[in-house]
Amino acid sequence: MTETAVAVVAGVGPGLGRAAAERFAAAGAKVAMLARDAAKLDGLAATNPEHLKPYACSVTDPEAVSDTFQRIERELGTPDCVVFNAGTFQRGSVVDTDPAEFERCWRVGCFGGFLVGQAAAKAMLPRGRGTILLTGATASLRGGANFVNLASPKFALRAVAQSMARELGPQGIHVAHIIIDGQISSPRYADLAADRAPDGMLAPEAIAEVYYSLHCQHRSAWSHEVDLRPWVERF
Repeated sequence: MTETAVAVVAGVGPGLGRAAAERFAAAGAKVAMLARDAAKLDGLAATNPEHLKPYACSVTDPEAVSDTFQRIERELGTPDCVVFNAGTFQRGSVVDTDPAEFERCWRVGCFGGFLVGQAAAKAMLPRGRGTILLTGATASLRGGANFVNLASPKFALRAVAQSMARELGPQGIHVAHIIIDGQISSPRYADLAADRAPDGMLAPEAIAEVYYSLHCQHRSAWSHEVDLRPWVERF
């Protein structure tokens, strides 16, 4: 990745989003970090102000997504890689799930992915190159009991990724879907990690390395779907 490259990470929190932003920045990219509250990203941006740039954006708002991508193009340049990592989840049984909550989870996890992917494609197509990476989960493949609010958007996001890849690939845009099949390590899961085998949870930095490697793949050997899991995870 060159010094003039531009990456966008939509859905930057303390875990994978942060790690992905830092990995692309380490490669020399200007990284636009998207979150609903850009102020929450100020501390991260301050660690590398030359390369990490915070942008306030709700991924479920079509106008906000469009406006943010236009602003990124003006301020940083055309994105070379866009990562969609936004999501939300409220565990609950089918009979107890609030329909409004179900819709909210779908809007963030699937509709948001469509909006970000669409904006990325519009920016990349005139140049005929770019990478769009979408974060999936175990729920992308199978719906578990009490996980209806996660399975629905993740199943749907996988379908969006497949359609995008088949349409955009022949036009030079690499679209990949990454299934995170396990628990990502973070400070809030420290107690859970203590009960696991060493490296029993996915390290955000290790996942981010895979994201970066996907962006660097030669187009003669693109991966569309990659699944990642710790060595102790059953599948």
